[in-house]
Amino acid sequence: MYRVLVADAINAEGLQPLLEYPDAVLIEKKVTDPDVALEKIDAILVRSATTVTEELLEKMPQLKIIARAGVGVDNIDVAAATKRGIVVVNAPDGNTISTAEHTFAMMAALMRNIPQAHGSVKNLEWKRNSFVGQELYGKALGIVGLGRIGSEIAKRAKVFGMNVLVFDPFLTKERAKNLNVQSCTLDQILEQADIITVHTPLTAETKGLINAEAIKKTKKGVFFLNCARGGILDEQALATYIGNGHIGGAAIDVFEVEPPGEHPLFKYDNVIVTPHLGASTKEAQLNVATQVAKEVRTYFEDKPVSNSINLPAISTDIYEKIRPFHNLSKQIGAILSQCVKEGVHELSINYAGSVTELETSYLTKALLSGFFKNRIDVHVNEVNALLTAKERAITVGEKISTNAFGYANSITVTAKVEDRQFTIRGTYIDHYGPRIVFMNGFNIDFLPEGNLLYVQHMDRPGVIGRVGKILGDQSINIATMQVGRKRAGGEAIMVLSFDKSLDDASLDLLQKLDDIVLLNRIHL
Repeated sequence: MYRVLVADAINAEGLQPLLEYPDAVLIEKKVTDPDVALEKIDAILVRSATTVTEELLEKMPQLKIIARAGVGVDNIDVAAATKRGIVVVNAPDGNTISTAEHTFAMMAALMRNIPQAHGSVKNLEWKRNSFVGQELYGKALGIVGLGRIGSEIAKRAKVFGMNVLVFDPFLTKERAKNLNVQSCTLDQILEQADIITVHTPLTAETKGLINAEAIKKTKKGVFFLNCARGGILDEQALATYIGNGHIGGAAIDVFEVEPPGEHPLFKYDNVIVTPHLGASTKEAQLNVATQVAKEVRTYFEDKPVSNSINLPAISTDIYEKIRPFHNLSKQIGAILSQCVKEGVHELSINYAGSVTELETSYLTKALLSGFFKNRIDVHVNEVNALLTAKERAITVGEKISTNAFGYANSITVTAKVEDRQFTIRGTYIDHYGPRIVFMNGFNIDFLPEGNLLYVQHMDRPGVIGRVGKILGDQSINIATMQVGRKRAGGEAIMVLSFDKSLDDASLDLLQKLDDIVLLNRIHL
């Protein structure tokens, strides 16, 4: 009999899959209740109120699975759970429709001044001329991030007769055509859109994505929405440009600090705000509860779960054999993602040598999880990697070869975009570790970790020296440097590593060098 602790208030109807499961008993109590035998709990269901810490996990030695009835897992120590072989699952698409509808409602309310007019009439006023709005029809809507929620907003916007512009590094021409949207750069959206809404995950890359410099590029009178994650839109910059009249208005559901307390945006009448209500519908709460209840039951029935956040539990012996190649695969995927930022439509993976004796499909999923990491609005792991690729119209091919290019093993991956392709090859050497030995047509040899810079340049005297001088002038220390070329005087590459990530200003200086062909920052 499995003992399931329902630690937070979760929709009772949504728990039916577990209530109907004869091998489970549900205990609806808080983790702090003295009569809860934590050491006997097999599964725990939480929302955002309960924080699952390493300390709590130490008190639950029998715990097998943690289920979060929602999208985020910020309140769960996933690393500690993974270390203990505990599976963590969530409900990534349970609130998709709810958040999309809330965003669209905020957009309509913003354009038609509905909250302001409502308050005015409630105050016994009748100021029709004070609340003249704008139609959505014919407006250019810029969507930053076309994941599940962004896609649903695009569908609704097309029905309203809007022109939909999309910025998403993984948007292929085929998917853009199917959704009838226009693929753009971020600058194109900033310059052309009448309304801009953000729907990306909050990562190091997206934090402050819409900042003062970005807002300067927008049309006068542009409208902004953020119903995704606080911090993507620079709130202080937004307040500044609303105050000077450049921005026509904003609708904000999420804040960098919640609750926000006194906030500079609150003094403006053309700003409407809600207290993080994107997922706050009866349907969404039922959906997320049902999803995680089904996931826990599926796990108890010894079937693969669909929305695992961490690695599935495997035996120690198997994991030790596959671990070096698992890590190498993720690193290759992450490097490829950061070197090929266009919409990839095909990934071709070739395994050769001793690695072919392992379960390569597991490595393919690991590679995809590295490829998608921090680039889309859902967490991707070995469980949902192939489905994520399918949803984004990316063909994934896996081949076994006898040619390991002189190494005991090799993993070679080629990413294909509309007009070019990019190939990376890696190997794992016992007692030496993972190495990247081939990139974009060049032989190379470097350790895939830390802060890297990929530089493609003309093979001319002084290029390496000029790169070094610029970095030295910026007080940036080069930790390692590896070089490669095809022939003297042609194109060549260098891969540099640093103790910290290279800043934008230094990257701009390097880009201005005459012989530089391509630069890519890589963080692993």
